[in-house]
Amino acid sequence: MIHAQSRKLTFAEYLKHEDDTDNRYELIEGELVPLPPESPENDFIAQELFWLFAIARLAPRQLIRPHTCEIQVPILRGKDPANRYPDLVILSKPHLSLMKNRLTITLDMPPPQLVVEVVSPGKVNRENDYIHKRAQYAARGIPEYWIVDRQERVVVILNLNSESGQYIETKFRERNILNSLAFPNLELTAQQVLNVGES
Repeated sequence: MIHAQSRKLTFAEYLKHEDDTDNRYELIEGELVPLPPESPENDFIAQELFWLFAIARLAPRQLIRPHTCEIQVPILRGKDPANRYPDLVILSKPHLSLMKNRLTITLDMPPPQLVVEVVSPGKVNRENDYIHKRAQYAARGIPEYWIVDRQERVVVILNLNSESGQYIETKFRERNILNSLAFPNLELTAQQVLNVGES
């Protein structure tokens, strides 16, 4: 459902928008579109990844942001949002001073080190994570993008090719150790990520 508003907003106007709610919005063609709440499963996976990165000391805790960091992205087709809320974002240190007022990485800031999306059920969600977000994150220059797909039992790691500007993907299943260029000391298997929360 589209939030009622009198006219289309620019991204700068969107950043100043206040409506006295805790709603998160995507800005699509100047319209505010409320995001649904996260599913408990996706939220749990993002929180567990936060702790796995933090415990392994791969990044300081203040740089690891599950569900709260917004990224302004290029609009590549008419219905693309101008912003995304990845399930997990790992910032770079300069972001801490650049984002004092709002946890938004705008186009004039460096990209984050890593974004992670956990695939939700449904064709639209799958297309968003595998096609639309992939294209926007690549165009934004994000060096590494993970897709955690529990339905297909795979973790896809996409690394940005600096020459082509496109992602090169590698799929990890079961006991495959995740090969992260952004975090080469990572010692996680696909199974460890995919089995989070399972008894």
